[in-house]
Amino acid sequence: MILEVQKKQATPEIVVLELRGRLLMGNDSRQVEWSIAEVMKEGAKRVVMDLRELDAIDSTGVGILVMCNAKLQKAGGVMRIVSTDGIVESTLQMTHVDRIVKFFETVEAASEKFEVA
Repeated sequence: MILEVQKKQATPEIVVLELRGRLLMGNDSRQVEWSIAEVMKEGAKRVVMDLRELDAIDSTGVGILVMCNAKLQKAGGVMRIVSTDGIVESTLQMTHVDRIVKFFETVEAASEKFEVA
């Protein structure tokens, strides 16, 4: 499986995007970009990216997550990442994504006290 993105509504104000598979260079990775554009068009300003089922990520995937965060921030929104210890989280920490997006262990924890800029 390359990449599957599933949208869920955690609360009326919070959208969760679950990513499964591999977030790598190629057309499949654009699904994340399109999903963020869709939820923003619907008016969502709080997005949780659930990466617990993501098996791999490369520089393209890192770039897409950073770009999605920037788009949300520009629109006055906030993105949070749910991840567990593993290669994906290690990659995001090595590239310092954890310095610009808050990381959490569960969707519930990420959804608490969500602040919009």
